[in-house]
Amino acid sequence: MVIIRNLKENEFDFLTDMIYESIYIPENKPDKEDLINSSHLKKYHEGWGRNGDTALIALNTNNQAVGAVWYRLFNEFNKGYGYVDSNTPELGIAVTEEVRGMGVGTLLMKKIIHQAICEGYKSISLSVDPKNSNAVHIYKKLGFEDYGVSGTSITMVYRVNEQ
Repeated sequence: MVIIRNLKENEFDFLTDMIYESIYIPENKPDKEDLINSSHLKKYHEGWGRNGDTALIALNTNNQAVGAVWYRLFNEFNKGYGYVDSNTPELGIAVTEEVRGMGVGTLLMKKIIHQAICEGYKSISLSVDPKNSNAVHIYKKLGFEDYGVSGTSITMVYRVNEQ
């Protein structure tokens, strides 16, 4: 069983671990500090806690953190890789290796989509490497659609159905 809850302030180090894990580099991945603090990636964690920042954490039965999902708003002057517009938060997700393939990521995604809807967002975006076929498959299954291409990544969007 997995428990999903809001990330606590003292768990920020785990969030940065997961931000690092979410960066898809299959071979020769730089070390964590160098990669997440590079000029094009530090925007994903620098100054965390600003308006629009939301993160959820997954805990296993031993109360150990095993995954996180988060989103953050960007603007046209500071675009993320999955940038759509300033009203669409960009999502990131990662789970620890020991729980991959066990549905934890899907559960986190469902919870963050629900959270975004409750916060009044009409869409959520993400960026994914097309070579990360497992992730692309899960995102499509959850209702994300291709939006565009940014560098070597696909931008995907989940739009809230208004009824």
